Amino acid sequence: MNIKFRLILMNFMQFFIWGAWLLTIGAYWFQNKHWSGAQFGAIFSTMGISAIFMPALTGIISDRFVNAEKLYGIMHILGAAALFTLPLVKDPTTFFWVMLINMFFYMPTLSLSITVAYSALKRSNIDVVKEYPPIRIWGTIGFIAALWAVSLTHNETSPNQFYIASAISLALGIYSFSLPKCPPLLNKTTNKSLSSILGLNAFALFKTPRFAIFFAFSMLLGAALQLTNAYGDTYIHDFKNVAEYKDTIAVRYPAIIMSISQISETLFILAIPFFLRKFGIKYVMLFSMLAWVLRFGLFAFGDPAGGLWMIVLSCIVYGMAFDFFNISGSLFVETQTTPEIRGSAQGLFMMMVNGFGSLFGSFASGFIIDKFFTMADQSKNWHGIWLTFAAYALVIAVIFPFVFRYKHNAALKHAIETA
Repeated sequence: MNIKFRLILMNFMQFFIWGAWLLTIGAYWFQNKHWSGAQFGAIFSTMGISAIFMPALTGIISDRFVNAEKLYGIMHILGAAALFTLPLVKDPTTFFWVMLINMFFYMPTLSLSITVAYSALKRSNIDVVKEYPPIRIWGTIGFIAALWAVSLTHNETSPNQFYIASAISLALGIYSFSLPKCPPLLNKTTNKSLSSILGLNAFALFKTPRFAIFFAFSMLLGAALQLTNAYGDTYIHDFKNVAEYKDTIAVRYPAIIMSISQISETLFILAIPFFLRKFGIKYVMLFSMLAWVLRFGLFAFGDPAGGLWMIVLSCIVYGMAFDFFNISGSLFVETQTTPEIRGSAQGLFMMMVNGFGSLFGSFASGFIIDKFFTMADQSKNWHGIWLTFAAYALVIAVIFPFVFRYKHNAALKHAIETA
């Protein structure tokens, strides 16, 4: 089977699993279980807790001890078991612990999938910067397919979304063992320092100013990503409580409206090589921050009727906000580190984005929404919520150009131009 097709199938299933529940779990939580916002923030914090150490840990293991594709498969099989048990949970505390276990297994697969893909492409002498974005698009398509499947079958508030995710996770786990071999490379180096023996070489990247600042802002943008994932779908669902909006298409199929964000991703992923070549990682990240400001700001003023265009435009802008940060960031890490620490370096990036960033975004947003934007009848002031998030992204965008002084890297530019 063609290597690109095999990686396309891997990416499709990887993000189908996440798309089956990530944007609709809020609707399941608030519309079905009626549990609190603070408790929901804790549920979303499981991504952050697990991503703080699991991607880095599995990155070390794949760099030094176990083939990345085998570790990837094991994680998905174990994750499938955890997802299958979620619908059986009857209280928010137990739900937290089961979801945490699921995240222990799923979050490392985000960076492991990148490691497997980059390794397979390079071993086949295929240019990573040029060919990976079109392959990664199919992950976004998988996410969209999952959203549509859950929405059209009216499972947005149903526990069936977790059964769907579990089935695909099991299938991907089994399929992973057929992927190209991605053996550890760190054992082949002659460096016998303690950090090398323990597989901690990638942590030395924090000593480099450009990487330290890059990782810091990765964390802050990771928090912004967490906000839109956690509250976007339930925000539209809440319009059903307003008589003039309850029968609109957006309220009836909010997950489909939200899937416009992922459709937009497919276009912006293809634009990444051009923007990296033209502007470099610094300005690509700045564009992402400004896009987050628009994402939240448009949500603040939109509605499912006359203001539907704002919600749709917000979803379109999301493609730039997400891709220009996540995909470009992983390419930046790949081109600026050595192959021996590829897995652990990608794990560090994932740790900052989906670990510390997710944790910060989850707890802070849950507290702020409950404290300042939840009314006596438990309804939420979504206008204020989204404006607060927009202000947060704007502050980051203003500060970033002054502290990240990294110049457009010639090696990265050459790699893109010759792709």
